[in-house]
Amino acid sequence: MSAALSREFESRIRRDEPMARHTSWHVGGPADLYFEPRDRADLAAFLRQLSPQLPIHFLGLGSNLLVRDGGLRGVVIATQTALRLLERRSQEEVYCEAGVPCAQLARQCQRWQLGPAEFFAGIPGTMGGALAMNAGAFGGETWRHVQGVETIDRDGVIHERAVDEFTIGYRSVRPRHADEWFIAARLGFSPRRGAGDAEIRALLSRRRETQPIGAWSCGSVFTNPPGDHAARLIDSAGLKGLRIGGASVSAKHANFIINDGQATATDIEALIHEVQARVLHVHGVQLVPEVHIAGERR
Repeated sequence: MSAALSREFESRIRRDEPMARHTSWHVGGPADLYFEPRDRADLAAFLRQLSPQLPIHFLGLGSNLLVRDGGLRGVVIATQTALRLLERRSQEEVYCEAGVPCAQLARQCQRWQLGPAEFFAGIPGTMGGALAMNAGAFGGETWRHVQGVETIDRDGVIHERAVDEFTIGYRSVRPRHADEWFIAARLGFSPRRGAGDAEIRALLSRRRETQPIGAWSCGSVFTNPPGDHAARLIDSAGLKGLRIGGASVSAKHANFIINDGQATATDIEALIHEVQARVLHVHGVQLVPEVHIAGERR
């Protein structure tokens, strides 16, 4: 499973850790190994002790992740408590580590009177996840503001990578280098004199009015097709309220799938496929999942 870990790391590893504890859908089978580094030096030292063949999964807030009921093989590395540095480096540059929640970035940029950054308040995850998928909300996208990133590889070596070393698309980021994970980004914003938190409050109010905030979900399940919205296609296909087991299409926002507290990952994945099939039949449009599905079926 892994190379011989030092006694110190062995004492901090959790084995067969239920991933339902770490995802916003509250489903998912056990991870073979689960580790929370204290900081980036601790993370690098841990990575250097892992077997080169061991699968590695980096985890933020688990808000865009469906872990199947059979769980995850390999090691899950949770960064949300370790990589939390957020600082202003210059008049227009912000340095943000991967474990910083996007909502925290939005609030701090308002305090610094920098923007536009309020859209980050609508992304229910961390900067690491936002970088990995070019997350967006309210018309804004993460990589429009990225000026450079830092990654870490399996040997614990940290790399500075330029934006042109990645192919960026809508909810899509393809790196040139394999087996590297985001640990920080340099972000560019513009000074905005007099900027307060009114914009964030307005966006969050709109979000509460239109989305099932507080319910167990992953946020948006499908990307929007070109020139259309996944929610409109699902709604017009009559799928609001469609249920499989404990999972249902939200009656408030059709691009959300809700766990009523009894759903399994199998229920949710089956409902994702059913929605895709029905929208394809009704509209001729193949919906593409935005959520990352990982792990083994039970």
